Amino acid sequence: MAALPDPIPDNPLRWDGWRSYNSPDFYERLCLCPDASVGTQQIEDNCRQLLVWWQKKLPLKNQPSNPLAQLLRSGLDEAPILLAEARTGLLNPEARARIDADLHAAAVQKAVEELKKIVAFALIDNQLSAEAEMRLERTGADLGLLPAEFKVALDAELLRLGSVRLPKAELPLVTPVPASVPVAFSGPTPVPAAAQEPGDIFAEFRRMLRLSKLCLDGDDMTDDQRDALCNMGESLGLTGGQAEDIIDEYLETAGNMPVAPSHPATPAGPVAAKLAAPAPKPLIPAPSAPGSAPAPGPVEGSKVITPLMRQEERRRLDDFSHSLGGEMLLVTSGSFLMGSDRPNAADAERPVTPVTIRCFFMSRFAITNAQYEIFDPAHLGMRAPWSDDSHPVVYVNSFDAERFCHWLSQREGRKYRLPTEAEWEYAARGTDARTFPWGEALDSGERANFADRRSTFGWKDTLIDDGFAESAPVGSYPKGASSFGIEDLSGNVFEWCLDYLETYKGKERVNPRGPIQGTKRVYRGGSWKSRALSLRGAARHFNTPEYASNDVGFRVVCEPE
Repeated sequence: MAALPDPIPDNPLRWDGWRSYNSPDFYERLCLCPDASVGTQQIEDNCRQLLVWWQKKLPLKNQPSNPLAQLLRSGLDEAPILLAEARTGLLNPEARARIDADLHAAAVQKAVEELKKIVAFALIDNQLSAEAEMRLERTGADLGLLPAEFKVALDAELLRLGSVRLPKAELPLVTPVPASVPVAFSGPTPVPAAAQEPGDIFAEFRRMLRLSKLCLDGDDMTDDQRDALCNMGESLGLTGGQAEDIIDEYLETAGNMPVAPSHPATPAGPVAAKLAAPAPKPLIPAPSAPGSAPAPGPVEGSKVITPLMRQEERRRLDDFSHSLGGEMLLVTSGSFLMGSDRPNAADAERPVTPVTIRCFFMSRFAITNAQYEIFDPAHLGMRAPWSDDSHPVVYVNSFDAERFCHWLSQREGRKYRLPTEAEWEYAARGTDARTFPWGEALDSGERANFADRRSTFGWKDTLIDDGFAESAPVGSYPKGASSFGIEDLSGNVFEWCLDYLETYKGKERVNPRGPIQGTKRVYRGGSWKSRALSLRGAARHFNTPEYASNDVGFRVVCEPE
């Protein structure tokens, strides 16, 4: 669902959203996204703007020959009634719960219909093997079905087709390799992960990659090789994302490395054997081949986010407030195009990169002075002269922000951290690639705090008054909220991200994480000192990680348990 444009184009030929007024989905009628945190204020605002739009079209009722009157037709009479009905339904908690349940049921049914199309191809002689059922279960999960929903759907379809399940084959017992002992290449024995410092883990994994001598001849790394290397990285204590990033770093420099190893290293063990002689990647059979089952990718690495998956996240994960009083809002999973290729985009925003993000919680506002000073009371003497408890904290460098996240994590037993650059941009731009969190135009002082007519900067916008010459209290611009309900992402203060600066690569990524070290660190969003161009959701800004200023702060994210 695209956001309600602001302003709404007066000409209905330039905006298809008006056609939703009679949709059976109350959210769609009001141009709202049910997957986001839709609050009372947003429901009221959207309904009011839509009613005003239709009211301006009422004179067309007296012009039956007017092409626009013929286009809008019954909407001139029905739209106000149907929009008011949607508003009333969504503002009533019990009615909204029924609406959400109906939407969920419809999404489940749609996913079930997709699953049923695949089941027939998983059967051989009208029989379903245990292996094929496991693959179907992964497909069901990719479609957003819960295990219980998948089982009911599969049982019903097998009954309809008159098919039977084959018993699970007995597998020989295999002695597992202890996870704490990485199976790698011969040579110096790696230090066990538990005894290493984080920096040593990264260095050790880079050393193992160099010893592998893979891809030095220009060949691409196979999926099996990459999986095996990721397993090695995780056995050292890296996360999957960290291992992936270091592998990408290795591949970028592999072409400049010597082909002949200075110290020959012979692969040993099952993982090394997989690296040395990878099996060909199996082809997914075409749907026309009966008896073949699809081989869906892993759920966690899936690049396909269905509406049902987003709905299920919203049902399962509730917004909450942390112990310092800050609201944490759910940002549901989704895919978007990171970066920009517009004429006014900077080189650092190119090439545009397809990204899929898994759900997370993000603080509705930036961390305030009052919240930060519970962690660091000494900061009270470092406040900007104009700011009070409710202003976003400034004069904090990226390490200060990380220490705060670590402290809050220990205080609450949850995992708080800075947002990755991809998470920040997704929270700001949503799935519809909007320019600003609220839409496409910055033509009002009600959206964000930036260099306006109250400022003294030479680049100030003399046509807009946002109400503040410096920073503003958090929450001063509710009309600037993103589709997920996150406020102040544009303007007020820059916000530190987890990533260090790197160039975009343009290839599709899932849950990307930038470099874990470097000389420049990313912050996003623009500030009260910025011109409008810097407030765009795709705009990138960076500085040394030790940098602190009166217009740089941060907000936090929390990983779902």
